[in-house]
Amino acid sequence: MSNSYLQLLLLLVLYIISANSAQPYEGNYGEAVFTLQVPTLEENNLDNLLSFGYYHKSCPQFESILHNKVKEWIKKDDTLAASLLRLHFHDCSVRGCDGSILLKHEGSERAAQASKTLRGFEVIDDIKAELEKHCPKKVSCADILTTAARDATVEVGGPYWTVPYGRKDGTISFDYEAEMIPKGHENITSLVEFFQSKGLTVLDLVVLSGAHTIGRTTCGSIQYRLYNYKGTGKPDPSIDPKYLNFLQRKCRWASEYVDLDGTTPKTFDRMYYLNLKKNMGLLSTDQLLQSDPRTSPLVSALTTSPSVFEHQFSASMSKFGVIDVLTDEDEGEIRTNCNFVNAY
Repeated sequence: MSNSYLQLLLLLVLYIISANSAQPYEGNYGEAVFTLQVPTLEENNLDNLLSFGYYHKSCPQFESILHNKVKEWIKKDDTLAASLLRLHFHDCSVRGCDGSILLKHEGSERAAQASKTLRGFEVIDDIKAELEKHCPKKVSCADILTTAARDATVEVGGPYWTVPYGRKDGTISFDYEAEMIPKGHENITSLVEFFQSKGLTVLDLVVLSGAHTIGRTTCGSIQYRLYNYKGTGKPDPSIDPKYLNFLQRKCRWASEYVDLDGTTPKTFDRMYYLNLKKNMGLLSTDQLLQSDPRTSPLVSALTTSPSVFEHQFSASMSKFGVIDVLTDEDEGEIRTNCNFVNAY
């Protein structure tokens, strides 16, 4: 049996598991039953208003300029790859992929407590400044951020996915809306409902969580799991003992940083899922993917082959990048500076 046939079979299995996971579920979580609704084509057709050739005439250098800038920044600091992915996630999670996370003013998403550890703004500013020299007032900050997240992923060994263009930049940004973004301590039902509200599935949740194969977090965000889980005064019993010992030595100070993937933190690969099977998920939301019956079969499936994870990550990121995009000039604009709305 050929490898390509096996990979297609695994993708089919993933689809079936995801469909089954979408059924109403009653567990011992003391929570209400929910139904996951997968959007139809008609419900999720905003990407039809975008175009792969949008900048062919107005800014043919767009992709090459952006690619070279991202490569330059990642070469100087490879941790920016995860930062740009996270910045893209925060942007699309509030009001859609409209660049609103980039707006810098009092009371904006960027000023929210949930955004305090976001990085990569200087990369976007650098790309935008260069594009304004070659193609003034042509390329949106939303398109720049979406594409930069893709190119940054590729730079650290991740898969490539096609990005359609034509997003307009939003002009509205509120800090309180950013506080609704998952922070790493939610339960699976909350995560599924959040992804469902964006038109995404249980499969997308598990696959996009795989972005935690790179990046890091502050020890302060996980210390409760290491010393006082759920007020017990003891560590989270789900953490592998050897991994727990390492984390307790590593995270004596809340300000220290720890890698999300404790095995291959600088390489974009499927090791994240293999770590979950070993009870080495850093965030509680990561480890719950392995223990919850709605998501654990998907975790197992994604450990089987690197190409299956890469293919599905590309597919899920393509969906994610067109969440509630603005394509009408009456809805958005092309900012000349990504930090501020245009002054008319």
